[in-house]
Amino acid sequence: MRNTSQTFHPRRACILIAAFGVGILILTLASLAQSAAASAAPVAAQQLDAAACLACHSKPGFTLPLPSGETLLLSIDSQAFEASVHGAQAVGCTSCHTDITAFPHPALIAENLRDVAVKMYTTCQQCHSEQYNKTLDSVHQRALAAGNTNAAICTDCHNPHTQTRITDPDTGQILPDARLHIPTTCARCHSAIYDQYTTSVHGAALTEENNLDVPTCIDCHGVHSIANPTTTTFRTNSPLICAKCHTDPTIMDQYGISTRVVNTYVADFHGTTITLFEKTHPDQATNKPVCFDCHGVHNIQKADDPIYGIAMKENLLVACQRCHPDARPISRIPG
Repeated sequence: MRNTSQTFHPRRACILIAAFGVGILILTLASLAQSAAASAAPVAAQQLDAAACLACHSKPGFTLPLPSGETLLLSIDSQAFEASVHGAQAVGCTSCHTDITAFPHPALIAENLRDVAVKMYTTCQQCHSEQYNKTLDSVHQRALAAGNTNAAICTDCHNPHTQTRITDPDTGQILPDARLHIPTTCARCHSAIYDQYTTSVHGAALTEENNLDVPTCIDCHGVHSIANPTTTTFRTNSPLICAKCHTDPTIMDQYGISTRVVNTYVADFHGTTITLFEKTHPDQATNKPVCFDCHGVHNIQKADDPIYGIAMKENLLVACQRCHPDARPISRIPG
């Protein structure tokens, strides 16, 4: 009978064992590589909610050195953020920080602190397009476009991590607390003007008495579409700014102030000329006085103030002599 059992070949067996071992090694290395890649894979942006971000960014003293030698603070007060309008509406961090798509974050390309702010502020237009578009024709934006990086941008007035609600969601009116803080916001850049304002009849009433009837910066200059107040057009139209309050009996009657002041001004030679220019050539200069030439701008005092009030005969003469150096005292002040 024929023996059908196969002959054993030691050399072939060694080759098969070696090949099997190599296969196991390759599979093991591939598995390890896949595991390492998975552990190093970036966290997707949608997973970076506020809680995930604050796990690092709520730590005190979290900073980043910049090439300028300045230090960028990366710490966020979690309680202040939760109390802010963004926190209350659950606006996610990556809604504003759109360049943060994963962790670790991409390198920040910025020379100094101002460079960081200027590169970031345009993200505000994603939600606040109406306000952002208004700023494009403002005196601030024009200065920025001309190369003045110190010109005010959104985040100079509104800290996105702490900004509380400004307007009533039902009426759209500015909330009382927000109105009280308008001058201190502007003072971050215009501190000298703020110092004058706080000593004026308007500013003292607001800052010392919390009187919300008096004008703040935005009542005269606007909010996002702030015009250049040094232009001829602004000067010519300035009586209309004053008239918004001084012809309103609901305000003036409370303080015993006549609402006829604008009418008497317009009826006068000075006011008639200004009105004519305002209606026909608002961009052409005139040497006729407007309200703030006599009353002041940010340092307006009560008319009966003994030192500056122009209801006092001596003070009125000084005011008139600014344009009419030969003016002499009059026997009485016309009513």
